[in-house]
Amino acid sequence: MIVKVCGMREPDNIRAVEQLGADWLGFIFWPKSSRYVAAVPDYLPLKAKRVGVFVNAPVDCVLQHVEGYGLHFVQLHGHETPQYVQELRSRCNVGLIKAISVSSQADVMVSKDYEGLVDYFLFDTKCKTVGGSGEHFDWSVLTAYKGNTPFLLSGGIGPGDTARLQAFCHPRCIGIDLNSRFELSPALKDANLLQTFVAAYRNHTQSAPTTGV
Repeated sequence: MIVKVCGMREPDNIRAVEQLGADWLGFIFWPKSSRYVAAVPDYLPLKAKRVGVFVNAPVDCVLQHVEGYGLHFVQLHGHETPQYVQELRSRCNVGLIKAISVSSQADVMVSKDYEGLVDYFLFDTKCKTVGGSGEHFDWSVLTAYKGNTPFLLSGGIGPGDTARLQAFCHPRCIGIDLNSRFELSPALKDANLLQTFVAAYRNHTQSAPTTGV
């Protein structure tokens, strides 16, 4: 199961979180975010995959960041249309992730418009901000997701959610996305807290069936 830690920016923190075993590290390229990455950090992950997070950014802007940061994935966290995704796919040879903001089963159905266009979905909590709210959504609504595209579970997952994750199961869930609930301050993660949580998560997923978290 994939562990993605998003909202990274500080070089030493990037190195520490990579060393504790995170598979993917996310860098937010939306200027309105408190975790905005304005310049290439002195250290970028060498082992963990690099994920660039964009919100309604022009395709050319995305492509510049893909090249400048050596991104392995692009995560689209805005209102990007299927047509936008198709253009990006035609011009960019990296993995694509589409975030879907969720509060009901009707929101989950939005994913149908992107089925076959992206490599992964990320189901996040619908909120007034663009992600990073630290709030959960009702994971039971994901029973409505019948697509074939694998997804990451996001939305306020925190240190106290081990049992909740153990109780969640979906055949297309391939990992989790962690962010604000593990922060000391915006873009600065508590590596010790993450290490404890990730170890517990790994221990559970290694002993659980492969069809869900």
